[in-house]
Amino acid sequence: MELRRIRADLHIHTCLSPCGELSMSPRTVVDRARAAGLDIVAVTDHNTTENAAAVIQAARGTGLAVLPGMEMTTAEEVHILGLFDPGTELGPFQAAVYRNLPDVPSKKKFVKDQVLVDAADYVTGFSPRCLFGATRFSVQEAVDLIHGHGGLAIACHVDRDSFSIVSQLGFIPPGLRLEAVEVSPRLTIAEAREAFGPFDPLPVVRFSDAHQPEEIGRATTDFLVASPNLEEIRMALAGEDGRRIIPS
Repeated sequence: MELRRIRADLHIHTCLSPCGELSMSPRTVVDRARAAGLDIVAVTDHNTTENAAAVIQAARGTGLAVLPGMEMTTAEEVHILGLFDPGTELGPFQAAVYRNLPDVPSKKKFVKDQVLVDAADYVTGFSPRCLFGATRFSVQEAVDLIHGHGGLAIACHVDRDSFSIVSQLGFIPPGLRLEAVEVSPRLTIAEAREAFGPFDPLPVVRFSDAHQPEEIGRATTDFLVASPNLEEIRMALAGEDGRRIIPS
């Protein structure tokens, strides 16, 4: 099978995230991703997957692949990306997260509107929960939950001084079965490795963590794969069958 280079930004928020701009609607995410030359993106709102289906639908026929995902906050306030196949039934996964997310009304916190939208950008509702809160899952439990629903688990923005596995724990626990670690747009991968170590044996990726339209694609990772989908990304992170990360 012929392999090709694809460009990925697998950490993008929508208007449902409490820190996401209202302008981060499904059609805007798709349009900006295409303008940035991306082949695949992931919708990773805080502790929720509920806007992912709308972005997937908005991308149909555009050539842009969209993965549903989540940026989960663990009990230690570590952010972990969970990335899933679009065909995954995420209802049970989401239900487990909500059961373990303290039910604090969003109006009790200083957060923006958490807007549910459809593929045409029409508002369908508002999430009443404070999605920015920490779940009761430990880092290990969060990774296990993601894997239990067929997903990939990536430690977010490991170079940041808050909400990263390094800032909160000081290290990556041995035996934690992450697929990769992510570096934020503020550093290159080389700079992060120099500052924090090589992260071996985990591969290192770099995504935008976009909360505003202009941030989409500001940090990306290129992969050599057969097609832009979850299984090919999984194989590239593992270096299987010729699939790999292409150094930037």
